[in-house]
Amino acid sequence: LLSSSANATALASFLCARFSTISSQLSDATHAIDNTYLLFSAYLVFAMQLGFAMLCAGSVRAKNTMNIMLTNVLDAAAGALSYYLFGFAFAFGAPSNGFIGRHFFGLKAYPSPNGDYSFFLYQWAFAIAAAGITSGSIAERTQFVAYLIYSSFLTGFVYPVVSHWFWSRDGWASPIRPNNLLFDSGAIDFAGSGVVHMVGGIAGLWGALIEGPRIGRFDRAGRSVALRGHSASLVVLGTFLLWFGWYGFNPGSFLTIMKGYGGGGGYYGQWSAVGRTAVTTTLAGCTAALTTLFSKRLLVGHWNVIDVCNGLLGGFAAITSGCSVVEPWAAIICGFVAAWVLIGFNMLAAKFKYDDPLEAAQLHGGCGAWGLLFTGLFATKAYVNEVYPGLSGRPYGMFMGGGGKLLGAQIIQILVITGWVTATMGPLFYVLKKMNLLRISREDETAGMDLTRHGGFAYVYHDEEDISMRPTFMMSKIEPNNASPSTDGQRSPSNV
Repeated sequence: LLSSSANATALASFLCARFSTISSQLSDATHAIDNTYLLFSAYLVFAMQLGFAMLCAGSVRAKNTMNIMLTNVLDAAAGALSYYLFGFAFAFGAPSNGFIGRHFFGLKAYPSPNGDYSFFLYQWAFAIAAAGITSGSIAERTQFVAYLIYSSFLTGFVYPVVSHWFWSRDGWASPIRPNNLLFDSGAIDFAGSGVVHMVGGIAGLWGALIEGPRIGRFDRAGRSVALRGHSASLVVLGTFLLWFGWYGFNPGSFLTIMKGYGGGGGYYGQWSAVGRTAVTTTLAGCTAALTTLFSKRLLVGHWNVIDVCNGLLGGFAAITSGCSVVEPWAAIICGFVAAWVLIGFNMLAAKFKYDDPLEAAQLHGGCGAWGLLFTGLFATKAYVNEVYPGLSGRPYGMFMGGGGKLLGAQIIQILVITGWVTATMGPLFYVLKKMNLLRISREDETAGMDLTRHGGFAYVYHDEEDISMRPTFMMSKIEPNNASPSTDGQRSPSNV
């Protein structure tokens, strides 16, 4: 075949064509696997909405169950449209400036080399998670129209701007930006302790502060009165659903899985980092749950499953920032401290008469802030360089020998997020209050929003109370009236 130049040229062309075909097939397979992984992660994160719904429903009183369930549904529905029209473009519309994105409004000119539809779906699931956090803080006393307004504004503008800063390639504080403006490294918030949990928690904090506590939450002497949720079973169910969804929340934030580290061909790669992230997530949450269990036993004298569930979620919220860049043993420290952070913030809330039915601001805001600090202290050099390659001398955890640059970046992230959410969501809730669109009336709150705003209670306690169970024609029993009035106007003893 090689005896003539013509044959040699034909053979070379044939072999090159075959290699090109194989290369294209491998590239297509890689994209298919990575997008499938991201879609599956998006489905897990979206399943957290069911967890939020169950957790919220169990944490409120029975007379407000339908209301809080409907708000969770609309967080997803209204959030989908606002994020599609504006939010995704503000967050990831590249190329853009360091403050806000300006492309892909309504997914125009998308997909692109920067991302596919699976990426949009995944980021939408994150956006509605932030809105779901806020709805828990202002539960049992908020008008329905206020939910629609704040949810659309949060998912369409407030949250996307923050995610652009810390997650977009163009964001001024993003660790994947080539020329970073924040200590030449950026802040590490891998899956959103700050971007998601602090944003939702601080927004809920301002909503609850401006609305004020629920009726009866504090007595006239200022003492705290427990308004317990009506179903511990729903709380536990919601907690397990959130736990399950967190495996899409944290490990899924790698976005891809078909990536080798080093020279390739070994057993260790990004798939290993995905597994490690799932392990650190699990250890932090479980440690926080056990710490809360025994701590509350010592403080109040009994074992409380609601407190344990909240402690577990606090550990998850804290590890979300550094889950990919810390050792498993460090995750145990993260969960232990997160439990005490939540307990401490709950004590402060009671002292200052702050009412949050789901402890959302304390849990997501407080534990989220601790998670950012934890990453600045315990991020390891090797894992930071694996997850965020391309920058030599990138700062890592202070306790791991990396100096204080990363910790400084994390502190700046906490301050910036707090200031941004305060400057945007605080005035929104204030305006809604001035327009009488925020809080329901005292009478409606006392009766319960299910009855006054949603047409009836969520539960039918007895079948005979349900009109639909009654036949169309009913025969009533007529009792004989033999009563004769006595001299003093009362029924006689015999008739009684």
